[in-house]
Amino acid sequence: MTLRVTVLGFSGSYAAPGGACSGYLVESGEARFWVDCGAGTLANLQVHLDLNDLDAIFVSHHHPDHFAELPIVYNTFKWYLHRSNVPVYAPASVRDMADMITGNPTADVFEWHVMGDGDRIVVADTEIWFARTEHTIENLATRYSVAGQTLVYTGDTGPGWDMAAFAGGADFLIGEATMLARQEDPDIPHISSRQLGERAAQAGVGRLLPTHIMPGNDPAEHVLEAAEAFGGTTELPMIGKRFEV
Repeated sequence: MTLRVTVLGFSGSYAAPGGACSGYLVESGEARFWVDCGAGTLANLQVHLDLNDLDAIFVSHHHPDHFAELPIVYNTFKWYLHRSNVPVYAPASVRDMADMITGNPTADVFEWHVMGDGDRIVVADTEIWFARTEHTIENLATRYSVAGQTLVYTGDTGPGWDMAAFAGGADFLIGEATMLARQEDPDIPHISSRQLGERAAQAGVGRLLPTHIMPGNDPAEHVLEAAEAFGGTTELPMIGKRFEV
């Protein structure tokens, strides 16, 4: 196995009925990463992974639909599993928010790594890059590469971010697709399925998975709209669905 990703949640801004917000389990041959820990994703993560086997957490930004479970898993590790030195890679504001919500410094459990635009790290067998997108606060997209296979996750972004410069040539792109084209609104700091598909085509990615879908919308309609603009394989997001990159 090189890279595999499992959907833990894909709702945007708040969870759809029976759903969960943004979160993915990314697995390489040597490591297991929780990528964004939006509301509802901790329970879903445990369906696929014992929390003692989690190697690192990546958080794109501190908005609750991407971050809310981090203070909860802090308590889980501290009081029940007695884990410490759990690596967390995120913008500085994520650490600040975690400390504020828990009411104490979280460094007794989390091994914090403050990341920024253009940073590059290696964790086990995985090379990871970070890029700041266009959003209301600092949001870091991530790019994971193992043995020639590449997965990119955008987190949240607006239409002004150069997605192709960061995601170019990726095998699999998990990209924000909050709205449908008929719902596009310049006052909402997100992109639509149409805009995602166009940018994925420009980036020359292999396959596309729309995420951050607005509750009340049909995910299948988002997939069809993105696929029309992309012109390539576009997957349907479903909680628990696993993809081989």
